[in-house]
Amino acid sequence: MRELAPQALGALVRRYGRGQFDACEDAVQEALLAAATQWPAEGVPENPRGWLVTVAGRRLADAVRSESARRRREDALALATPQSALLSPPPDAASTAGRDDSLDLLFLCCHPDLSAPSRIALTLRAVGGLTTAQIAAAFLVPESTMAQRISRAKQTVRTAGLPARRLSERLADVRQVLYLIFNEGYTASNGDDLTAPELSGEAIRLTRLLLRLAPEDAETAGLLALMLLTDARRPARTGAGGELVTLAEQDRSRWNSSLIEEGVELISRTLPRGQVGPYQLQAAIAAVHDEAPDAESTDWPQILALYDLLVRFGDNPFITLNRAVALAMVEGPQAGLAALAPLEADKRFSRHHRLFATRAHFLELLGDPAAPDVYREAARRATSAPERRHLTEHARRLEAGATHRRNA
Repeated sequence: MRELAPQALGALVRRYGRGQFDACEDAVQEALLAAATQWPAEGVPENPRGWLVTVAGRRLADAVRSESARRRREDALALATPQSALLSPPPDAASTAGRDDSLDLLFLCCHPDLSAPSRIALTLRAVGGLTTAQIAAAFLVPESTMAQRISRAKQTVRTAGLPARRLSERLADVRQVLYLIFNEGYTASNGDDLTAPELSGEAIRLTRLLLRLAPEDAETAGLLALMLLTDARRPARTGAGGELVTLAEQDRSRWNSSLIEEGVELISRTLPRGQVGPYQLQAAIAAVHDEAPDAESTDWPQILALYDLLVRFGDNPFITLNRAVALAMVEGPQAGLAALAPLEADKRFSRHHRLFATRAHFLELLGDPAAPDVYREAARRATSAPERRHLTEHARRLEAGATHRRNA
C-alpha cells in the first residue's frame, strides 16, 4: 500500500487538479482503509492500483456532492476545478493500468513557489508516505513545526499556478526528497524495527525512474549508486533477533553482491564525467566500504580524502560526524574527538544521539571510563528502539568488562 498510495494520489491529482490536493489525499486515505478491510477477506484485486483510484475517485465525488448540497454553493475546493470534471465518472481500472503518476506527483510537490524544506516535507508526506513525526526527525525540528510547514505547503499547492516544468530547476529538490525517503527506510527514525525496506525500495524505484527521465544527470546517477551500495548491506545490518549489527561487525558474505556490482559500475561510469557532486562522492565512499573484503581492509585514508572533498559542498552535520569517524580511523580517536567540537556547538545537532554515540566510541577507544555513561546518554536520546537497545547493551558490556578486569 505504501507503493500504491502515491500512485493513486498522483492519478487523482492529475484528473481533478492540484486545487483538490487535500481532498484527493483524504479520498486516497479512505480508499486505503477500505482496502485494508476488504483485501484480507476478499483477496487482492487483479489491478490493486486501479481499485484504489476508482474507490478514491468515488469518495472524492461523493464528498463534493455532499458538500455542495449542504452549503448550496461550490466551496473553495470545487472552484479550482470545473464541476463537470468533479462529477464525471472516476477513472476505471483499465484507464489507470499502465500509468504511474508518482514522478508527476513528485514534481508537483516540488512546486517552485514552495521553499526547499517545504517541498521536501510535502513530498515525503504525499509520495513517501512518512508520518509527520518521521519527517520532523529527518529535519531535526519539532513535530509541531513540521505539521505547520506541511499544512502551508498544501495551501500553496492548492492556490498557486503551476508553470511549465523545468527539470533542471527542480531536480535537486526531488533528489533530496528521494535521499531522505531512502534514509528513513534504511534506518527508521523511530519504532521497533531498524529498517523499513519497502520505503527504501520505493526510493530506489523512483530514483531509477528519475534517472530514466534525466539520463545525463550525473548527480541523479550518483544518488542511485549511493542507494544501491548502501542498501546492499541491509541483510547483514540486523542479527537473528533483530538486533543492530555495526558495519565493522557485519558478515559481509550476506551483503547483496548484485547491488554492489550495479552500484560500483554506475559510479565508476559517472565519476569520470568531471561534474562531481555530493551524491557521487558519498557513493564513492560507499563503494570503498563495499569493496573491502573485511573491516580491517577498509581504505580509510581514501575515505577521509573523499570526505574532505564532500565537506566543501556545504554545512551538513551528518557529513561532519562521518568525517570525524574517518579521521579517527586514520589519525586516532583523539583527533576524532577534536573534530566533533563544531557539532557540540551546533544547536541543530548538539543533542543528537549519534553525536553522543560517536563520542562514546572515541572514548572507548581511548580507554576512558566515562564511555559507558556517554553510551547510555546516547541511548536515552535515541528514538529508534533497536539503536537504543544496542547502545544500552554496549554500555553494559563495557562496564562488565571493566569490572572483570578490576576483579582479576
